[in-house]
Amino acid sequence: MPETHDIEAVVFDVLGTLVDEASGLRAAIRDAVPASDDASVDELLALWQQHVELEQQRIGEGHRAYANTEIIDAEAAGRVADHAGLADPATLARLATAGRRLPPWGDSVAGLERLAQRFPVLGLSHASHTALLHLNAHAGLRWHQALSAEAALAYKPAPEVYQLAIDTAGCPPERVLMVAAHAWDLRGAQATGMRTAYVQRPAGDPPASSDAFDWRFDGLDELVTALTAS
Repeated sequence: MPETHDIEAVVFDVLGTLVDEASGLRAAIRDAVPASDDASVDELLALWQQHVELEQQRIGEGHRAYANTEIIDAEAAGRVADHAGLADPATLARLATAGRRLPPWGDSVAGLERLAQRFPVLGLSHASHTALLHLNAHAGLRWHQALSAEAALAYKPAPEVYQLAIDTAGCPPERVLMVAAHAWDLRGAQATGMRTAYVQRPAGDPPASSDAFDWRFDGLDELVTALTAS
């Protein structure tokens, strides 16, 4: 486990780690299709998430040219609309931008503010430049800098995405801490030499027994306290 003085910059995943992506998308689907019951909304949410995951995977495997999250989310919204019989263009257009309006977890805003008094703090997100701008404003996330994977024309865990954060931090990767609620994301960061901290979230991807991350925390408050203790 690294000492606090070994860390010069802290990088956060955003979707799922600092904002509750599933709840935000679920609320947007319910607004678009108000007659749907809980089971139907969950089915439509799964349809959306499966599309996004598949398309990002296809891009990562070279089976599709890079498309940013604005494009992929619009495709996912279209699939939801087709499945639910949604035809109103204005409603569909609003649904397509649901990724701009995701709620923060209860400890995210205050945790970032506390941490930013001690370290340079960066966001590193799959969200496109435009979506990330609106999402930060909506959720109240304040960064020293927010980086979109769109700049690398790739999605995590592609190493060039993590390199964006390392280059921006301007220090060796072993002095940059990647924080995420997704073990797959931390494995990608670890492969580039970054330090890693897992933060538990209800919809995250928990570590496997074989994972050796530098830190594991139950929430953001715990992480901030550990990093700012000395």
